[in-house]
Amino acid sequence: MEGYFWRFTDAQAGRVITALIGVQQSSSGPWALVGLGAHPGRFWREGVLMDAQSRRRGPGAKAGSLFRGDDRRVVVDLAPDARLDVTLSDLTLWPRTRPFGGSSLFQMIPKLNQYWHPWLLGGRANGTATIGGETWQLSDAQVYAEKNWGSDGFPKSWWWGQAQGFAEPDVCVAFAGGEVTAGPFRTKVTALVVRLPDGTLLRLGNPGTSPVRATITDENWVLNGRSRFWEVDVEGHALTADALVLPVPLVEERKGAPGALEHLGGTMAVRVRKHGRTVWEGTSSLAGLEHGGLERAAAEALRREAPPSP
Repeated sequence: MEGYFWRFTDAQAGRVITALIGVQQSSSGPWALVGLGAHPGRFWREGVLMDAQSRRRGPGAKAGSLFRGDDRRVVVDLAPDARLDVTLSDLTLWPRTRPFGGSSLFQMIPKLNQYWHPWLLGGRANGTATIGGETWQLSDAQVYAEKNWGSDGFPKSWWWGQAQGFAEPDVCVAFAGGEVTAGPFRTKVTALVVRLPDGTLLRLGNPGTSPVRATITDENWVLNGRSRFWEVDVEGHALTADALVLPVPLVEERKGAPGALEHLGGTMAVRVRKHGRTVWEGTSSLAGLEHGGLERAAAEALRREAPPSP
């Protein structure tokens, strides 16, 4: 599986749009699980497309003419009420001086079930989106994008978060964690990335040198990361009733299954200290927050489908 995810935050309008594509290599050939989401309104549309391929050079993927995304443009056409066409500019890419990416040293371990890399930490998006019966204009919206890939699908449980929309427009926060496996090797790890207003990029999550402790529930995401000089606290909160139930791919079945509880407009508070002194803190009310797990998401999907009690 090779997946790409874009998130567009329009802080002034209080809106968020997400677009995702996962290209799976099944024994019958490649196929894609695609989706378009928006906040406010708990909007979500998804689809399964067979004409899929990852971009050969650079980040991105496409599925026929209905989904195409890279570092220049994202175009989605899933239905008359689920369309997106935005161009990207002034990008803040992951620096080449940090070669191991979001997964850091874990990217050197072959055949892990999942890897994660936030390759785009800022920029501008301009274009239009059709969300339900409305047309949204995006003018210099903030941009975030990431890639995840692996040979053995999603872990049994995972957590994720991302936020822009802070008072300082250059700030970007992202984290991802879960159970990492490769054969008999098995551990839980959380990676945490913070881009500060002055451009300083922090990456915590190496178990020996910069461990991140994570306490996760369906409604709360509490992280603490420490290195020799830095300490980062993250507190995220959202109500389960407000979550979308997002799919994850079942590779050989060529379909999606309920896999994660996803919030597009949660709250995230972040504090960054250096040598014990607070150097930045901020709060975003447009945070993405996710708690993943097939059993958990399936149970929530069934609960929502059940008829109300008399």
